[in-house]
Amino acid sequence: MEINTVGFVGVGIMGKPMAENVMDAGYDVVAHNRSPEPVEGLVEQGATAASSPAEVTEQVDVVITVLPDTDAVESVVLGDDGVLEALSEGQVYVDMSTIAPGPTETLAGKVADAGATMLDAPISGGEEGAIEGTLSIMVGGDQETFDAVHGLFGAMGTTITRCGDSGAGQITKAANQIIVGAQHQAVAEALLLAHQGGADLEKVLDAISGGAAACWSLDARAPRVIRGNFEPGFFSSYHYKDLRIAMSAGEEFGTPMPATAAVHEMYKAMEQTGRGLDDHSGVIQIIEDMAGAEARIDEAE
Repeated sequence: MEINTVGFVGVGIMGKPMAENVMDAGYDVVAHNRSPEPVEGLVEQGATAASSPAEVTEQVDVVITVLPDTDAVESVVLGDDGVLEALSEGQVYVDMSTIAPGPTETLAGKVADAGATMLDAPISGGEEGAIEGTLSIMVGGDQETFDAVHGLFGAMGTTITRCGDSGAGQITKAANQIIVGAQHQAVAEALLLAHQGGADLEKVLDAISGGAAACWSLDARAPRVIRGNFEPGFFSSYHYKDLRIAMSAGEEFGTPMPATAAVHEMYKAMEQTGRGLDDHSGVIQIIEDMAGAEARIDEAE
């Protein structure tokens, strides 16, 4: 299929820079968002605004949703003036949100009944990856549709992988979020230990980032953490939601996940202590509360 016009429903912290990269790659973009400000910014760059998900869908070859959770996706797709209401034969619907695998498979069936095809294509890489166009895109769906949309994905990401049939992208994202959450938790504990043991935190990061402990959390977040910078690249509340999805999948498939369960409780504490809008690396604050100490550097020294 030839793709010229792409629709975005949900242009927030991730969706807006993704839409900008798609425009930069030469596609026409039609956008809708619950709050109008991000759409206005895209219109200034050449996008077209739409008043509803259905109005987006009517004008595009591929419609993409980038939304916070399962309820939001189901509302946008199945609700009044929703995507499904306007989908026609030959169109492609791509959900790049992170939602539960079961509802994803149900949506894919409804989209197929409309004569269209659906890919679940959740993303990883945070706001930085969305801005730089370097996201990892984990895709579930049929090979033919994946091949047709691969070039569009290339405008938003650099690692683009079909992981299996419908729902496989969401299972892969759950696995991703288990690992990222566990990294943040391990880094938090390590930094607090180093601080309480009297080590120089910047030197600690230099030392361990070049060895077997090297990971994304150390490279991309730990330098901010030790400065108390928890400005969100990815909300802790979203990571908590993702871990709930992972835990539910573990129950469904009978997968033992004791470490994930512990990390899940830490992100629950982030939500319960009013820190859900902090970056997910901000989980260090929970163990700092427990210890009565903060792992920070004094840049005035």
